[in-house]
Amino acid sequence: MQQIHSTAERPDAEERERSLRAYAAGKISWRELRRRGFADYLEVLASLGEIGLRPPIAPLEGPCRPARERGRAMLRGLLRETAQP
Repeated sequence: MQQIHSTAERPDAEERERSLRAYAAGKISWRELRRRGFADYLEVLASLGEIGLRPPIAPLEGPCRPARERGRAMLRGLLRETAQP
C-alpha cells in the first residue's frame, strides 16, 4: 500500500484538535485532514481517542449502502457469537 504524504505543514495543537473534532463530527473528510497536514490514519485514530472521540460513521446512503448494511450485519453476528458462553 502506497503511503500518501501531505505537502501541508503540520498543524499546531489548537488547529489539530479543531480539525479532529470536525472530522469526528463528519464535517470534514479524511482527504481534508490529509490536506491539513495529517499523513497517518493511525495517528488520527489515536488522537481521536486521546480527546475522547471516535471516527465518524459512514452514512447509510448512496450506492454502497447494501454493502455497508451487509458488513454491519456480519459484524453484529460475529460479536453475538463471540459474546455467547
